Amino acid sequence: MFGQLTEYADFYKSLSFHIMSWVTQGTISFGNIDTYVYSSMQRTLESIKDILLKGRINDSYTLLRKYYDSTIINVYSNLYLSDHFSIDNFIVQQIDNWRKGTEKLPEYRVMSKYVRESSKLTAITNLLYQDKTYKDIRERCNDHTHYNYYHNLLLNDNEIYLQNRVNALDSFAKDSEDIFIQHLSYLFYLNDHYMMSSDYIDSLEMGMIPDEDSQYHVAPFIQDIFDKVIRVKRIDIAAEIKSKTTMRLE
Repeated sequence: MFGQLTEYADFYKSLSFHIMSWVTQGTISFGNIDTYVYSSMQRTLESIKDILLKGRINDSYTLLRKYYDSTIINVYSNLYLSDHFSIDNFIVQQIDNWRKGTEKLPEYRVMSKYVRESSKLTAITNLLYQDKTYKDIRERCNDHTHYNYYHNLLLNDNEIYLQNRVNALDSFAKDSEDIFIQHLSYLFYLNDHYMMSSDYIDSLEMGMIPDEDSQYHVAPFIQDIFDKVIRVKRIDIAAEIKSKTTMRLE
């Protein structure tokens, strides 16, 4: 459980730095607005780990819901920019205003519906939502956040003996894994350039001619998480991502 959370947090830390130079088209930001989205996700996962170490399973689910929300916000903002950015609409006001703090994004259900109904993401959505996994995760997060059941609040006191405590931790580990998989599946499918290694740019910065097709090389830390998580847990999604992308995922 704790190793899993550390691995996810470390991934977002690496991704945050990795995509920093990719300017977000559709906003007037000089850098990539996702940089700080991913560093925030990193910190949330670290907070979850700290709270779980104290045995506060109930509180941890509240933060897991926050993490879930942030992944949907991230996919939504990237998808909305992809749908609305053009030479005739150089600044996508909804996302840029959100970045500037002058406009809120739509409520969660609106953003989630927008993502799930996008034709650009249909292949991944169909694989992710072939059962009730994500509906059940959302309900569990809400049950813990709102104390919908008495036994949920008992999980916040590690001095109470509960037979289902280990089962609750196992469920939490699976839920966090599924949220992580959903986020990466949508993200890599929509923004496959985020997977690009630094080989091509490094060569240019050093005044060297880049190796042929080096722009399609995948960053090692992304290949690693793809192999360890997506390929192992969701081979169907791994195959779909590989079939679409021009990046050389192994």
